[in-house]
Amino acid sequence: MNRKEFIHNAAILSTMASLSSFKSITDKLPQQSKLMPVLFTSHGNPMDIPLSREERPFWKKLFELGQVLKRDFDVKGALVVSAHWNTRGTFVNISNEQKQIYDYYGFPKEYYEVIYKANGSPELAQEVTKLVPDVKETTDWGLDHGAWPMLMHLFQEGDVPVFQMSIHYHASPDYHYKLGQQLKELRKKGILIIGSGSLIHNLQLIGQKMRQGDLSPLGWEDEYDAWLKKQIDSRNVKDLINYETSHKLGKLAAPTPDHFVPVLYSMGLLDSKDHIEYFYEAPSTLPAFSERSFIIKQ
Repeated sequence: MNRKEFIHNAAILSTMASLSSFKSITDKLPQQSKLMPVLFTSHGNPMDIPLSREERPFWKKLFELGQVLKRDFDVKGALVVSAHWNTRGTFVNISNEQKQIYDYYGFPKEYYEVIYKANGSPELAQEVTKLVPDVKETTDWGLDHGAWPMLMHLFQEGDVPVFQMSIHYHASPDYHYKLGQQLKELRKKGILIIGSGSLIHNLQLIGQKMRQGDLSPLGWEDEYDAWLKKQIDSRNVKDLINYETSHKLGKLAAPTPDHFVPVLYSMGLLDSKDHIEYFYEAPSTLPAFSERSFIIKQ
C-alpha cells in the first residue's frame, strides 16, 4: 500500500468512526415531545366536593382523563385559568408552595377538611411572563376552588406541579382570547393549560331555585348548550368572543365574565391540526349551570 492509499483509507476509517460516535450521541437524545393538549373543564359543583368518584360521574371522568394524560404525555406542569381568581390586570402565581384556598362559605365542616396538596413551579410559571411581559408575577395566591376540586381528581397524587393565572376581570373577551394565543409556546414545553369555568353559570338564578328547594332546569339550558357546542365544533371564535350578543341567551347564561372567559383561553390555544373531544357533556346537576368539558389535542 503506497502512502496515498494509506492516507485515503485512514480518512475513510476516521470518518466512519466519527459517524459512529455521532450516532451514539444522537441516539441518546430524548425524542421530541408531543404537543401538549389543552383542556376546558368545569370545576364542578362545590356541593359535590366531598363526594367520591363512585358517587360523582364527573369526578370519575376527570380521574380517567388524568390517567390518560400521564400515560400518553410528559406533563411537566399544569397552568389553570380559574374563574375564581379575578384581578385588575393579569397575574401568574410563582409560589413553590401552593396554598389551598377554601373560597366558598357557609358549607358544613367536612367541606373544609378535604385536602389537596400540590407544589407549584416558579420556573414553569415564569415561562408565562417570558412570553407575555404584561402578565405580572405574584405569590399572593394559591389554588382556589376553581382549581383544586378538579385537580384532586385529574392528578390525584399531587405529583404534577400546578399554578394559576388570574382573569383580568375588566378586560374585554377579545383580550382573553388573544392572551391565550400568546401562550401557545407553552404547549411545546410540557405545560398543560386548563381553562376552568362553566359555559353556563348564573349564580343568582341557581340561588333562587335552591331557596325554593327546586334544582330542576330552567328550560333554556339545553338550547344554549347546543348552540355553544356548535360554535366550539366549528371553531366560530367570533361568536364565542361576542357571547353576550351573539345569542339571545348569552347574557342570561353568563351575566358575569368570570366563568365564561376561561373557554376563550382554551380556544385561543387551538392549533390548526388539533381536534376537539368532549370528555364530559352530561346534563347538569344544577339549573343555569353547565359541566360541558373538552380536550383539545392532535
